[in-house]
Amino acid sequence: MRMTAPPDSPGRLDDAALIEQSRHRPESFAALYDRHFGDIYRYVAARIGPQAADDLASETFLVAFRKRDGFDPERGAVRRWLYGIATNLLADHRRSETRRLEALARVPVASPAESEHADRVAARVTAAATQRRLAAELSRLPDGERDVLLLVAYGDLSYEEIAQALDIPLGTVASRLNRVRRKLRAALNDITAESGGSDG
Repeated sequence: MRMTAPPDSPGRLDDAALIEQSRHRPESFAALYDRHFGDIYRYVAARIGPQAADDLASETFLVAFRKRDGFDPERGAVRRWLYGIATNLLADHRRSETRRLEALARVPVASPAESEHADRVAARVTAAATQRRLAAELSRLPDGERDVLLLVAYGDLSYEEIAQALDIPLGTVASRLNRVRRKLRAALNDITAESGGSDG
């Protein structure tokens, strides 16, 4: 005889209902962890590296568990709430994130083997220069602009989800992203101009 899960089993509830249930049955919160840990881990790892990501992603769920009584489904989905918590925890790790980006900007271009074709060598040098320049630009971004950019890039969140995750107006998300795009576009234009100038 096949057993079916009861309608209030954690596997059948949506995220908001799971949080509600976990207020009376704390073990239900584990289903949220199972559903969202991978996404939160990837977002955190992309920002601070895999070594510290496991701890910080786990801490995100610990904070969410402690604050679950204050979760308001009217303010947005659980996923956005978790990204907001993770982003706030990342604020404590900003110095290491900035150091990583600055170190990436200083990475020397590897010397290619003599047997490589000249076009391939030029492409590698250009790619390394572009990577260093963009890493330097990212390290100089104000915290709020970097958060918005990386929630789009690593979290794949929409403008509305970012606004809810960071508790900022939708217009602020759009204006921050516009500023970041202008800065990064200018950096790329400079790189293109420099590489074009070296040809002539």
